[in-house]
Amino acid sequence: MNPMRQKSVRLACTVTTALALVGLGACSDMSTRDRNTAVGAGVGAAAGAVLTGGSAGGTIGGAAVGGVIGNQIKK
Repeated sequence: MNPMRQKSVRLACTVTTALALVGLGACSDMSTRDRNTAVGAGVGAAAGAVLTGGSAGGTIGGAAVGGVIGNQIKK
């Protein structure tokens, strides 16, 4: 992947993660488990996008795995 595209993907992931975290602040009535699931999905999506060079499948897969892990924390 060319360096410019790599920087763009990283920037997009950082911005997406930041927006997701700010959006979660508005969900104060969510249970701890719901918040963990949402945060896990957001972080997983960002990680999946970075690891696969921005592919949709990697982003969706990362979100799914991250959501499951977030849901199971402190069960």
